[in-house]
Amino acid sequence: MQHLETNFALSRIVVREISLALVEPFRISSGVTSQRRILLVEVIDRGGASGWGECVAGEEPTYSAETTDTAWLAIRRWVAPRLLGKPFAGPEEVWPALQAGLCGHRMAKAAVEMACWDLVARKTGQPLAKLLGGERQEVATGISIGIQSSPGDLVERAQAAAREGYQKVKMKIEPGSDLDFVRAVRNSVGDDLGLMADANSAYTLADADHLAALDEFGLLMIEQPLGREDLVEHAQLQRRLATPICLDESITTPSSAAALIEIGAGRVVNIKPGRVGGFTPSLEIHRLCREASVPVWCGGMLESGVGRGHNVSLASLPGFTLPGDISPSQRYWRRDIVEEEWTMSSRGTVAVRWDRPGCGGDVDPRRLETTVRSETLR
Repeated sequence: MQHLETNFALSRIVVREISLALVEPFRISSGVTSQRRILLVEVIDRGGASGWGECVAGEEPTYSAETTDTAWLAIRRWVAPRLLGKPFAGPEEVWPALQAGLCGHRMAKAAVEMACWDLVARKTGQPLAKLLGGERQEVATGISIGIQSSPGDLVERAQAAAREGYQKVKMKIEPGSDLDFVRAVRNSVGDDLGLMADANSAYTLADADHLAALDEFGLLMIEQPLGREDLVEHAQLQRRLATPICLDESITTPSSAAALIEIGAGRVVNIKPGRVGGFTPSLEIHRLCREASVPVWCGGMLESGVGRGHNVSLASLPGFTLPGDISPSQRYWRRDIVEEEWTMSSRGTVAVRWDRPGCGGDVDPRRLETTVRSETLR
């Protein structure tokens, strides 16, 4: 990680809620999302430099306990006061300042912490990927397909994704919409395309034999089959499966990643920086997994182009060896909020924007017309 003149002190934090309609409803085992309420955070230092972050919390407490509304409250009441006016020698000092005596609210913390990394990258004239220690010029990407009404519908979408060049297809599953669906897709696309299933905690250990039937499909992984607190149960399940288990919701801290490694609760880790509290804990999880030869990949949370830029930057690090959920802007939005939308090559890759400072997702001021509310914290 390169250190230049990275010191800063924030004078203002602007929190905005924007509203973006998805191209189509996105269904997982815990619910359906059609409209995203997204919190954007802009941090401004005393010299006038700014950086952007995005809160990945959902509208309802389904994926996690945090929501758009709780994150807004947490940022204005507890997160912002810990940072405003305080001198920092670098962005890596922000996370400890947010952790001391402030439990939870990782998504709210992450929005501001990641904005500070973006601020420093812009101040020092370097891409965020470089500041984080990234290396890749482009990152492999996969697509996440929500639960469909029939195996045929899922096959149609998976075939379309294969034609577009995606390097991985993730299929959301739940009891009653799993084995027949996955089997149909594998039979239709053959063995060359990487497939995985994501259960979003829809099963219990009592379903172990049923989940073991997924082994015949040669999946890259099955993501978060059991509850978020069920590390021991995941370890028991992993011993009964040939398919690698990947943990998502269960990995909220470096300590939980270390526990996965120690007890064998899975063989793959999905790092979502917005889920674990920002870039500093993400870098630590990346280090732990790389030292243990546990592959990681970067998941998505229906982010706008700001959050996508953060994810692309993180996924450029060397330990991210599997395609991430970093689909192009048009996969989700009719029009993204950034000046240059994120696109995917025919090879299924997204380019890291090494030619500009920051995360590469510069907000188009005209697109802030979708702002529902805003507040400036000083």
